[in-house]
Amino acid sequence: MASQSKARPRRYALFGTTIEAAKAAPGLYLVATPIGNLADTTLRALELLAGADVIACEDTRVTRKLVERYCITTPLTPYHEHNAAKARPKLLARLADGQAIALVSDAGTPLISDPGYKLARAAREAGHMVTTLPGASAVLAALSIAGLPTDRFFFEGFLPAKQAARQKRAAALANIPATLVLFESGSRLAAALTDLAAVFGKRAVAICRELTKLHEEVKRGDLEVLAHEYSAGAETRGEFVIVVAPPSDEEKNADDVDGLLRQALTRVSLKDAVGEVALATGCPRREVYQRALVLARDTADDRE
Repeated sequence: MASQSKARPRRYALFGTTIEAAKAAPGLYLVATPIGNLADTTLRALELLAGADVIACEDTRVTRKLVERYCITTPLTPYHEHNAAKARPKLLARLADGQAIALVSDAGTPLISDPGYKLARAAREAGHMVTTLPGASAVLAALSIAGLPTDRFFFEGFLPAKQAARQKRAAALANIPATLVLFESGSRLAAALTDLAAVFGKRAVAICRELTKLHEEVKRGDLEVLAHEYSAGAETRGEFVIVVAPPSDEEKNADDVDGLLRQALTRVSLKDAVGEVALATGCPRREVYQRALVLARDTADDRE
């Protein structure tokens, strides 16, 4: 295996020029690849992909398009969630044999929504060098173009496929004080937006489709409007990143009121709880009273 890799030409082509690549030092390299436009590959990534002994990838058909574009002849081997348990020991054996392994995902930075972290952890625990070659990331690309706050964000990945589980997860995300970044498939986009709108209301959102590709599109608006637009037949072909604004001050205040009411209702009567919370928050007594009635009713339903 080692002798075959030594005989293989280590080179790549760039703008019609063939460039010799040095043999990579032993270890595991986490290599970011383009999220769509193959020209977004970094020079360091090309050097490493050509100089590695093997490239571990989610789908060899996808990665082959990249390596063929740059005339890289490094062998490809599949490593994905369905074969990881069997493939990981083989890759660790290669590392133990002194080989250099490049780990890539189908698009973007490895270990984001893929099983690569288990390989990176096992390699590090075995004493092998593990390093990163940063580059494209759909998460950061969507954040940069969404026009929403970027000082704090929470990456959720894909929501559950089934509606009940999706709505439950959306409710758990609703109060996170950060911009939310989610992945979604085109076939489930309308349903996901509808459920998010049901939980989040008219919160601002950016729907990023096919970033860096020919048909790149970003729709901005509020969740209710865009949920209706996609349910009515807006284009859902391609890959999507959903970026949702953090909760507004009004939402936070409502959460504060509910939390204080729940606490007060365990100690005092509904009337006294309303007066106590209205005084503490400065919210109109009538609004606090309406929320107290809803909470009291929900509590009674739960007991039944």
